[in-house]
Amino acid sequence: MSDATYDKDSIKNVVMVALGVCFVCAIIVSMAAVQLKPLQVANKELDRNKNILIAAGLFKPDVTQISEIDTLFEQFTVKVVDLQEKRFLTMTEVIDAGIDVKKYDQRKAAKDPSQSIELGQQRDIASISRRARYSVAYLLENDGQVDRIVLPVHGYGLWSTLYGFIALEGDGNTVAGITFYEQKETAGLGGEVDNPAWKGLWPGKLIYANDKVAFEVTKGPVDPKSSRAQYQVDGLSGATLTSRGVQNLIAFWMGEDGFGPILKNLQG
Repeated sequence: MSDATYDKDSIKNVVMVALGVCFVCAIIVSMAAVQLKPLQVANKELDRNKNILIAAGLFKPDVTQISEIDTLFEQFTVKVVDLQEKRFLTMTEVIDAGIDVKKYDQRKAAKDPSQSIELGQQRDIASISRRARYSVAYLLENDGQVDRIVLPVHGYGLWSTLYGFIALEGDGNTVAGITFYEQKETAGLGGEVDNPAWKGLWPGKLIYANDKVAFEVTKGPVDPKSSRAQYQVDGLSGATLTSRGVQNLIAFWMGEDGFGPILKNLQG
């Protein structure tokens, strides 16, 4: 083709060059995604383990090294809970159910009708719409006895679904700690759910009274003279709806549709 007839700035050539650049970039991005996926999975697992340790009171920010997280987490026994049949699964049942304990994603399973149930309005006090059939529990044992049990919890606050872990003592009733690793509440208000000072109010509080969930997040500070003080945590200042959301998610996951029956069995 002669220079007289070739126009490098023609629409056709511009489009061809743009498509070529897009194609090359797409290949590079795809290759990077494939290569980085194992690292992303490892980081996600590390973050999960870290938050479990935080809830259990085993992670000390000023002391614990990243390299120690896996070693500390290995102390836990990972169990699969059948929330429908209200019991722990045996390893054989876990395999038969096709569950990979390390990769099981409860949030993803909750969106799959074949792996979850839709909650009616009366049951859905945590505003989560659907609940997966299976969950994972983390047991810390000492001399054959359960010392701590860490459970995943989630529920809707004001602007977002709060995801976290709550740790209970071996009695299945006394709170050992709590942490929220994902939330989009208002910074300085509802976002204070992840404030160490507020989370520090939880250890020692009780969940159950007379076999029912008695725990509550109060509106304002707890009255230490109240007979219910052992079941109460201060509400978040200026964040009534987030505080109520936290109370509701605890009520749901510690109740009959959550881990309540499992915890009662541990107490027995």
